[in-house]
Amino acid sequence: MAYTYSKGWFIQQLKEMGVSKHPVERKKLELYRTHILRNLYSELGEKKRQD
Repeated sequence: MAYTYSKGWFIQQLKEMGVSKHPVERKKLELYRTHILRNLYSELGEKKRQD
């Protein structure tokens, strides 16, 4: 269990959404810093809410 809004939490949430690699650079999520994961999470969450 990761702390809410930590790097591990963002990785866990993105993997639950079905994202295991960065959509543009195709690298593993674990290689990115927290602010990049947070932005990716907010973008994908926003798209999911619109659908």
